[in-house]
Amino acid sequence: MCRLLGYATAGLNRSLKDVLGGEQAVRDFRAMSAVHNDGWGTASLRTPEEPPYRRDGGAPSPETGTRLYKTTTSALHDPVFEDLAQQPARGALWHFRLASSHLPLILENQQPFFANGLSFIHNGDISDDQGRNIIENHDFPVDHSVFLSTGGRSDSAVFFAVILEYIGFGFPLDEAVAQAVRELRQSYPKSSYNCMIQSGDQLVALRASGRTEVPPRIMEVYSGYGWQQHAIDYRVIRYRRILGADGTAEGVVVASSGFPQSEADGWTELDNDQMLVASNRTGEFRIETI
Repeated sequence: MCRLLGYATAGLNRSLKDVLGGEQAVRDFRAMSAVHNDGWGTASLRTPEEPPYRRDGGAPSPETGTRLYKTTTSALHDPVFEDLAQQPARGALWHFRLASSHLPLILENQQPFFANGLSFIHNGDISDDQGRNIIENHDFPVDHSVFLSTGGRSDSAVFFAVILEYIGFGFPLDEAVAQAVRELRQSYPKSSYNCMIQSGDQLVALRASGRTEVPPRIMEVYSGYGWQQHAIDYRVIRYRRILGADGTAEGVVVASSGFPQSEADGWTELDNDQMLVASNRTGEFRIETI
């Protein structure tokens, strides 16, 4: 149960501060980690200074490097956050965690997960009507070796593993995400599959929730912090074009609710079961329905 943010640019290096529009917007975003305080993480795309494909006895040097940071410390109290919010990247994912029910606060369960050149973040609790998390369902048909490759031990790691399986079957990234949701919904139709996944070329952001109402636990937690007004649209995801200083389009940013996202500032709500697919090479994006 988390807050998500991702962006993709037209091959340009832009920081979180750049894409949100200044320091106040970053402070508003970071403030959500007062509630979502079970750790945080980010995965950003960079072009390494070393020439690509160089062989030096190990793996060839990459064309695109992923800088990954995650911790069990709240972003609100982690001084590293301020530094990373100013680091430019042509695409990035940001994740504030509120741990799913009964799942431990361990580094393995912090997101983004990273495997096979893909970074993944998820907001949801994949459980049945009795509250049993998918991680306790040992009969769910996911390849154990693929699950282990995610590095996680949570329901989100299972979700990521199912996506990786479909990619292994040859599906493109966006369709692999859609197929994974269709499979998981057969057993867990009411769960939330809001997620974002990033490759060296694309960002995919999905809003797909089996329930539209706010979970009672979320309202209880938010009320404890006096934030209940921010929980009303808890499952909503919105997106906005990134504009340069001269007003030209430079890409797109997409985020969970919880900080100011007004229509007047260009934010548009993604409908349930809609997916935004963006290129972090050109900044162009499209909306699909799963």
